[in-house]
Amino acid sequence: MHSISIHEQDFCLAEEVKSAESSVSNAGAIVTFTGRVRGYDHQKPLSHLFLEYFPGVTEKEIEKIILQTKAQWPILYVRVIHRVGQINVDENIVLVLTASEHRKAAYQANEFIMDYLKTRAPFWKKEHFKDGTAHWVEMKQTDLEHTASWRQ
Repeated sequence: MHSISIHEQDFCLAEEVKSAESSVSNAGAIVTFTGRVRGYDHQKPLSHLFLEYFPGVTEKEIEKIILQTKAQWPILYVRVIHRVGQINVDENIVLVLTASEHRKAAYQANEFIMDYLKTRAPFWKKEHFKDGTAHWVEMKQTDLEHTASWRQ
């Protein structure tokens, strides 16, 4: 089982874990990754992020990522939530939750999904700083390299 949600409102980690626990049996491991908005980037204090996406296309790309994950690891459950719109400092931005019978598969699948979300899912992120300036965030070379390492 898997599900994808892209929306503006925040999510509750405890509720998402409870939902995973009630949706699968024999899961010996549930791994969660929660990404949050940092207060600083480039040594300037952030006010908030603004994320845009391409409705329909973004979900299809995340679906492909999840199907690749399930082909590589014995995953029982995957949940991906990605927020869009204005997201303030210290708020959640993304959740990747994976469940498997064993921890190694759950950990690796979770990291794989997150790496591919950073580099292949069509989201556009703009950083807004407290001084009133803003800029679109470019993909980091280190993220591309880490994602490429999964293909080896």
